[in-house]
Amino acid sequence: MKRRIIRIDEEKCNGCGACAAACHEGAIAMVDGKARLTREDYCDGLGDCLPSCPVGAISFEEREAPAYDEAAVEASRMEKSMPCGCPGTQARKLERDVQCSCSTHAVSRLSQWPVQIKLAPVTAPWFKDADLLVAATCTAYAYGAFHEDFIRGRVTLVGCPKLDGVDYSDKLAIIFKANDVASLTLVRMEVPCCGGLEIAVRKAIEASGKDIPLRVVTISTDGMIL
Repeated sequence: MKRRIIRIDEEKCNGCGACAAACHEGAIAMVDGKARLTREDYCDGLGDCLPSCPVGAISFEEREAPAYDEAAVEASRMEKSMPCGCPGTQARKLERDVQCSCSTHAVSRLSQWPVQIKLAPVTAPWFKDADLLVAATCTAYAYGAFHEDFIRGRVTLVGCPKLDGVDYSDKLAIIFKANDVASLTLVRMEVPCCGGLEIAVRKAIEASGKDIPLRVVTISTDGMIL
């Protein structure tokens, strides 16, 4: 498509890096001491970087370029803001022996890591065409067959908006926008504070603009499905 996008004159560029710092979308990077537009699909064409350049090396031009990908930009922002350095935050797929018939212990059905909503990378490959489970943290403790009845066959995300003190709707909306989620199961407790998680999920689906089938399951404090 033809649209307005920035142009960087590398001969004028003095390598100060001010434009890269000013680009909120992360479209500009410093390469070999010069500023370059490394992600055309991250450039929104608004030009926040222009006034930051002390030598006037940045201008607008109309040309063929990929469309601005807002979902990819938000996904990149979220991943950059994730905690780093802790091995527990590293994304990985878990392989399970589905034929295991061990009688000494229950078999975990978890298929990926991490599971905390705050830590989940929004563009993880396992989200593609996934049957997604979003569960309140307490549900796995209250309901004895949680792995078999809910985690099995699903990608799992858990959280507690009351204890975490966060609105998950923004993070979930980005996940839904960036991936084609096949279905969504929300498992919550009967307690009122768990309603925050359901509200966040419903807001995220609406914000994503996608028609994701949603099933809500409520668990009582004595471990029964209501």
